[in-house]
Amino acid sequence: MEGKLKLTKTFRYYTYGNPEKAQNIWFVLHGYGQLAFYFLRKFNVLDPDKHFVVAPEGMHRFYLKGTSGRVGASWMTKEARLDDIEDNHHYLDQLSEQFLNTYTFDQRVVLGFSQGGATASRWHARNSFCADHFILWACVFPPDLEVKQDKKSIEASRNYFIIGKKDQYFEDHFEAIINKYQQEIPGIKIIPFDGPHNIDHETLLSVANDI
Repeated sequence: MEGKLKLTKTFRYYTYGNPEKAQNIWFVLHGYGQLAFYFLRKFNVLDPDKHFVVAPEGMHRFYLKGTSGRVGASWMTKEARLDDIEDNHHYLDQLSEQFLNTYTFDQRVVLGFSQGGATASRWHARNSFCADHFILWACVFPPDLEVKQDKKSIEASRNYFIIGKKDQYFEDHFEAIINKYQQEIPGIKIIPFDGPHNIDHETLLSVANDI
């Protein structure tokens, strides 16, 4: 018989920028097998006096190959999936409240990259952070969260879908995904870039200037 026990767990996050000066706060969720420390480096092209970036780390860390060497993190697996989804929500809610209760920001941004996009989508749908801008990067809405279910939070935010033309995970259905979101999300800004499955600095700066 399965049992469950709730305990306090230590979560890790990293920040970039000056929260006392920054106009915008970003929550950026990394992809599968990444660590927040390294993922955050992809955002150091942003002006630290305008953008304050918070990179939470997925709660599950593991060796990328074998039983030693490089370590990565993930947000969840299919095992105990619903529990992990709820734990992620509580984690992100508490972390965001920590900054929002201390500093004042004009704009709130949620960006989910790759696997982090699924967690970002579910958190955005929860609407506890009340993001002004929602960015899906190299990711699609998770199958359990259709756009119609996220209607309230989607309509309340300015939305971006960013994808590389050479992204190995989407090359076979690149146009189909773009057409789907253009039809389902009125006003969404579709931004394809000429690159692989990664955060493209030029595209990131273009989006930041649009905020």
